[in-house]
Amino acid sequence: MLHISNKVIIPESEIEISAIRSQGAGGQNVNKVSTAIHLRFDIAASSLPNYYKEQVLKLNDRRITQDGVIVIKAQEHRSQENNRESALKRLQELIQSAVVVRIKRKPTKPTRSSQRKRLDYKTKHGQVKSNRGQVIDE
Repeated sequence: MLHISNKVIIPESEIEISAIRSQGAGGQNVNKVSTAIHLRFDIAASSLPNYYKEQVLKLNDRRITQDGVIVIKAQEHRSQENNRESALKRLQELIQSAVVVRIKRKPTKPTRSSQRKRLDYKTKHGQVKSNRGQVIDE
């Protein structure tokens, strides 16, 4: 069972996990033992609420295929169990991040005093720069 929120739980039967060999250097162990985890989760066929499905499918994430399947590959750790936990945690974080309600930004205007201060600074700075010119003796 993967807990997404208090009311939303994904049964492990909906998550397809397979062990594969890790990529890259790793000595003798990497060629013999399948420690990496390949996780697949079909969004449409899952028991997630419709709102969750819609929000996850709206995400612009390279881990979500065009068919609506989340594919996560975990190979950071040396043990299969740690990679499995890492993959499940990343799936959980991905789904949770999709349903976070983002607060709309209210555009604001600078205050009159801040505008005045900015313009005063610009004129003073301009005067300082103009005074740096060459001195002409008459």
